[in-house]
Amino acid sequence: MTDLDPPTGVRMAELPLEVRPCSLAAALEVLGERWSLLVLREIGYGVHRFARIAGYTGVSRDILADRLRKLEAAGVIERRPYSDHPPRHEYHFTEAGRELFPVLLSLSQWGDKWAVDNPALTRRHTCGEPVQVDLVCHHCGRPVTRDSLHPELAGA
Repeated sequence: MTDLDPPTGVRMAELPLEVRPCSLAAALEVLGERWSLLVLREIGYGVHRFARIAGYTGVSRDILADRLRKLEAAGVIERRPYSDHPPRHEYHFTEAGRELFPVLLSLSQWGDKWAVDNPALTRRHTCGEPVQVDLVCHHCGRPVTRDSLHPELAGA
């Protein structure tokens, strides 16, 4: 992101000093906790039942129940019954949850490069090649970089 937004001439770093309304901050209210992201990882791997999610993440049952409730309330996952006696549910992505796939893949890719010595997984596309997440403009097809991104105030 550059400091100068060409269409409006607004320098983001020179706006009045106040907490910025921000979609990133709002997303972090929903997702910005380790256990929430690990729950989403497991659902993305096809793990849908409470006990298995707990087992693969190492999260306590109380924390897991809390994170599942929050993710459901935020519309990221939904509960689906799979047993009446006793009542049991599975957890599946909603459309909002499915749209988190590139975010989770990007975070994993970053972690592979910067946070671990030896990645535990290689993620391969159906063509057989390792997956590399790249951010490109849907309009022109060119890479989106910090320098090519120009923040623009809504309504400006």
